[in-house]
Amino acid sequence: MVNLVVSSAAEGDYAEALSWYADRSIQTAERFEAEFDRAIETIASDPERFPRCDERHRFYLMRDFPFKIIYRQHGTGWVVIAVAHTAREPRFWSGR
Repeated sequence: MVNLVVSSAAEGDYAEALSWYADRSIQTAERFEAEFDRAIETIASDPERFPRCDERHRFYLMRDFPFKIIYRQHGTGWVVIAVAHTAREPRFWSGR
């Protein structure tokens, strides 16, 4: 397992998505939360296994929700910089 940190900006993305799902269905929000937690564990177990979206960043595509988790290496660890909806503002995170 590598050191994987979720940036405050990515936490904000995640919280916004979780809130949106919770407003519609608590069960769906719980599923989103569980899938996100599994995704973070999976990334931390082998971050280089997932595809690149550019020269610095990799992404993990969530299976049951339309979100990508965008991350990159930072020093000796890794940092999640965005939880990006796949159909909205595709590169909003590029300045992070």
